[in-house]
Amino acid sequence: MGGSIFIAMLAAVFLWWFSTGAILLVVRLLENLSLLTRLKVCIFSLPILALGLWGIWETSSSLTILGSYLAFVSAIFVWGWIELTFLTGVITGPNKSQCPKNIPLFEKFIRAWGTLAYHEISLLLALGIVICLAYGQENHFGIWTFTLLYFARVFAKLNLFLGVPHVNAEFIPQALSHLKSYFKISRLNWFFSISVTILTLTTVYWVEQLFTVQNSYEIIGFSLLFTISLMALLEHWFMVLPIPDARLWRWMLPKTKTKQDYLSEDYNGF
Repeated sequence: MGGSIFIAMLAAVFLWWFSTGAILLVVRLLENLSLLTRLKVCIFSLPILALGLWGIWETSSSLTILGSYLAFVSAIFVWGWIELTFLTGVITGPNKSQCPKNIPLFEKFIRAWGTLAYHEISLLLALGIVICLAYGQENHFGIWTFTLLYFARVFAKLNLFLGVPHVNAEFIPQALSHLKSYFKISRLNWFFSISVTILTLTTVYWVEQLFTVQNSYEIIGFSLLFTISLMALLEHWFMVLPIPDARLWRWMLPKTKTKQDYLSEDYNGF
């Protein structure tokens, strides 16, 4: 059992790292292209979303080790496609402006919601579809994976808004540069301890389930959930501890030219 758990944990970490890097790579390559081009890429990549939704439905009745892995991967596919549409600036929100200074917190929250309202609605809609596809079946690991990713991301966004000591905005693309003005660098906010406590209890719950169940497919499934939950917990602590987690992906991304680079080249050539 120990070997299977280790392999599942290793697979979850690799998929988390590779999928994040792959999305960042695509976003970086598309950064200086038009919105229409970025929209076309998201449309052409729709099979990833379709494959993920089909995988969650197909594996919902599969009580096998492969079924647990595929349910987990399918949820990542759905999540990854929605993240791609957000980071490319295709599905974000109606507010594209910088946050004004010295405004009340409630007004700032409304403006911040406007920057990613369509994205949040798409995530919530996807969560509902995922639940409907697998609800009432035996294999719920696809549902749990997407639900965990959803709430962990909501917690992270709220913490960035309310204020944390360390904000890593290195990979925010130009299309979303206005989001940085809604982040707050400060001491720990009141919600951080709540979010970390919930994620910690969730992680402990997966461990408890992991050593309670007997079926091999459940052992693999809860190993995957434990790992991704632990990754979400660590990402929250990265907001507090001065750890350069961006180095995990920086080396694999190409250096793209900015508009200033092109202007400099034109000037030098002239």
